[in-house]
Amino acid sequence: MSDSRENTADSYFKCSDSERAAFEAGIKMGTIYHQFVGVPVSADSVETLEEAIEEGCRVQPFVESVKVRIDRSRLKEKRGEFDYVSLVGDMLDVELTVCYGTSRVKARMQRIEEMNYPLMFIESIERA
Repeated sequence: MSDSRENTADSYFKCSDSERAAFEAGIKMGTIYHQFVGVPVSADSVETLEEAIEEGCRVQPFVESVKVRIDRSRLKEKRGEFDYVSLVGDMLDVELTVCYGTSRVKARMQRIEEMNYPLMFIESIERA
């Protein structure tokens, strides 16, 4: 994105760098969840899918790092042409770091056992 486009985009955000970084992290987490839940996956393809999700996220603005892990215990070895599972949110464990201006946000998507839910949350916010 050119400096002019960045400046134009910045003018629409009436918030602090930390709030913008948190917003950007939320957008990325939502993108991962809603783009990839439902994708067919097997034990043979899980690593490739993890890498594809990471690479897709890395090209988005302000992403410093991303790590995706898919719960392999929910996968099975493909025994036939129609043997696979569809990715569900509970299978995703995502660590994401977004940097914007003077702030760095570490966000996470993880299944929280007591909630029985794949929660997206902010682990930390660092300000320079």
